Amino acid sequence: MSTDLRDTADQERITRLRATLTTEFEAQTARLTELTADTGDPGEAHTRSALIAATRQSLAQIGDALNRMAEGSYGTCARCEAPIPAERLEILPHARFCVPCQQKQG
Repeated sequence: MSTDLRDTADQERITRLRATLTTEFEAQTARLTELTADTGDPGEAHTRSALIAATRQSLAQIGDALNRMAEGSYGTCARCEAPIPAERLEILPHARFCVPCQQKQG
């Protein structure tokens, strides 16, 4: 009985990406906690508000990617259902779309 090296390599890559996403989720959660602490400086309110929104968006994207991993749909384009290249996922682990579909998405 032979082992399919591609499946093993894919599983190792997914495990590595899951660890990266989990670490990033934890870091973004800590950042959000820091950002939502009231410093009392009204001059920072606008900047802090923008940073909070960006951090929440990042957390949502990471959470969605971790959910797709749990569901087994991670690495498949949400639009055309083609596999998302491993290189794209290495660079942008929370990617939902392949490059052509992302360009159409806007």
